[in-house]
Amino acid sequence: MIFDQFKKIAELKKLQDNLKKEKEVVERDGVLVEINGNFEVENVRLNPDLSTEKQQEVLIRCLNEAREKIQKKMAQMMMGSGIGF
Repeated sequence: MIFDQFKKIAELKKLQDNLKKEKEVVERDGVLVEINGNFEVENVRLNPDLSTEKQQEVLIRCLNEAREKIQKKMAQMMMGSGIGF
């Protein structure tokens, strides 16, 4: 029983390590955002041709979309891992 729990913990750790390597890039209207599996922003590129207000609007959309994509990848990886609780 305890061995099974340790095995699950090890599998979760491996899954977490794999998720850290995931990256998601979203680009809209020349604004680019890249985040990793820890939800850390790794890169942002703004479009100087857009107004500040428009850049902020597009940046928010890009960040939210990238976060949603990472969350979906996480869910798929967890479902595919076969780790049951």
